[in-house]
Amino acid sequence: MRYDVVVVGGGPSGATAAMDLAREGKSVAMLDRDGRIKPCGGAIPPRLIADFDIPDAQIVAKINTARMISPTARHVDIPIENGYVGMVDREHFDEFLRKRAVVAGATRYSGTFVSLTRDDHGPIITYKDKQTQQPRTLYAKLVIGADGARSNVARAEVPGGDTIPYVIAYHEIVEAPEGGDYDPDRCDVIYDGAISPDFYGWVFPHGKQASIGMGTGLTDVNLKEATKALRASSGLTDCVTVRREGAPIPLEPLKRWDNGRDVVLAGDAAGVVAPSSGEGIYYAMFGGRMAADACLACLASGKASDLKLARRKFMKEHKTVFKVLRMMQDAYYKSDDRRERFVSLCHDVDVQRLTFEAYMNKKLVRARPMAHLKIMAKNIGHLTRLISATS
Repeated sequence: MRYDVVVVGGGPSGATAAMDLAREGKSVAMLDRDGRIKPCGGAIPPRLIADFDIPDAQIVAKINTARMISPTARHVDIPIENGYVGMVDREHFDEFLRKRAVVAGATRYSGTFVSLTRDDHGPIITYKDKQTQQPRTLYAKLVIGADGARSNVARAEVPGGDTIPYVIAYHEIVEAPEGGDYDPDRCDVIYDGAISPDFYGWVFPHGKQASIGMGTGLTDVNLKEATKALRASSGLTDCVTVRREGAPIPLEPLKRWDNGRDVVLAGDAAGVVAPSSGEGIYYAMFGGRMAADACLACLASGKASDLKLARRKFMKEHKTVFKVLRMMQDAYYKSDDRRERFVSLCHDVDVQRLTFEAYMNKKLVRARPMAHLKIMAKNIGHLTRLISATS
């Protein structure tokens, strides 16, 4: 049969797109590399939980505090008001999303994408079946490439898809300790060049487990040694390691998400990870939804130009947030002096409230102009060294 849409990739983005399309009555095939677990802190905001109907059973921890730690080990604890940040374990969360897509009507295939060709009626996806290790084919009218930061679909089909910049994220899942400075309700974010010279490290609770990791775009950084040092400084060296994972994380959205014909990208394949924070799950799922909407429009109209709606609608909603976060990363991640100043800035109550209001609701808050002016003045003061890094 020829599916309306073949979704390549069964992570949060691909599974969301497959579910939405199936719920609209479209025939959908979802091709996933079964068994892969992406390294991820696992934080999801209330906006995601509400928009994508995530059941409480998937939330392995509810975070009420974020601790920002500077290169000199100074820290500021930021309370999360009016709710909590949910934590998920990608091993189970992604599988939940895939199964939900199947319940909605998508057909699931397990295997590795090999190539995309075409006949007179549309794309043909060739993949290696996981069980038999033999080549198989799927026929489609449209294709959604949701196969990660180094997407093979993007490389083959979308201009610029082979040049997307990325950092490498690495983490170790450990058995959570009892006692000490570890708090199962607190996320620690470590801004220290000794851990990551261009990004940050983290210790995120996952209920009975914890994620300890870091990211970097520099090739000469030893990720495992950096994570070992982070475990030592956090008092987690002796925790039993459950698993280790690493993967590329894109740094910015691609300028184009479709091939002008029959392919559109979503999630990491489209580059939708937030600068500065590295947050990706919400944006992946929102991007998957936008890709599904674009495919629905294209199938209804027969116009390939409707595939552009995915990027257009995504950027209309989130372009400004991405721009602000990019400016923040460029300003404060350059040196330990800048990181020290960034943590100092986080002591400001207005910074805390506006930052977490934007994170929780995925929108910049415009209702408090004086607070924005105050933050701008402090930013300028820190970047020009008019304000002490320890203020």
